[in-house]
Formats: sequence, structure tokens, C-alpha cells
Amino acid sequence: MKKFDSINVVPFIDVLLVLLVIVLTTATFISKGIIPINLPKAKSQSYQDLNQTTITIKSDGAIYLEKTKVTIDDLNSSLNSLNPKTPIDLRCDKDAKFQNFVTVLELLKSKEFNNLSIVTKE
Repeated sequence: MKKFDSINVVPFIDVLLVLLVIVLTTATFISKGIIPINLPKAKSQSYQDLNQTTITIKSDGAIYLEKTKVTIDDLNSSLNSLNPKTPIDLRCDKDAKFQNFVTVLELLKSKEFNNLSIVTKE
């Protein structure tokens, strides 16, 4: 019978390194999916395009297309006349209900508007 004087830890280290890679990869994917809670503040300024369309959601839930107050149905019909490649600036009061923001965002997504900017303040 052979006596063991030491333990071979190389397989244990290999397993730990594989687990470390899995944890770091998973943590990277999770952290990129997080949306900052305090959206109204940002340090960078947004790009201003002359052909852009602005949609504003006030704290009381009122929706404005440019400077005209519209309902969600009016917004739906107005978006039909726009090219889906038109840049859209989405301005939302930080005290507005999140559901109003999501409703407008889903409407834009259903019309295939992909050039969206969420306007924040510095």
C-alpha cells in the first residue's frame, strides 16, 4: 500500500477557474441589462437633429407630439405618416407614471421606429 504525502490540487484549481469564468461571464451579461433608475440626469448631451420628432410625456400623463397635445390614438395615427428612420427624441418627466413611458415606447416599437433617444438633463 502506497502512502500519500500530499494532495494533488491541480484538478481543484482547474474546476475553480472554470467556475470563475462562468460567474464573470454571467455577471457581465446581467450588468449590461440593468437600466439606471435615475434616468432624468446624465452627464452627456444629446445630439440635436433638425429632422427629429419630439414626443414629450408630462407628469400628469399628457402626451405631446412636438408642441401639440395628443392622445395615444392620435399619436398612433401621426406616427403612420412618419418614416420609421426618423430620429425621435423621447422626453419623459421623471415624475410621470412609468406605464405611460412604456405605452409610448411599445407604440414606437410596433411602428418599427429604431432611432430613439431618451432625453435627459445634465
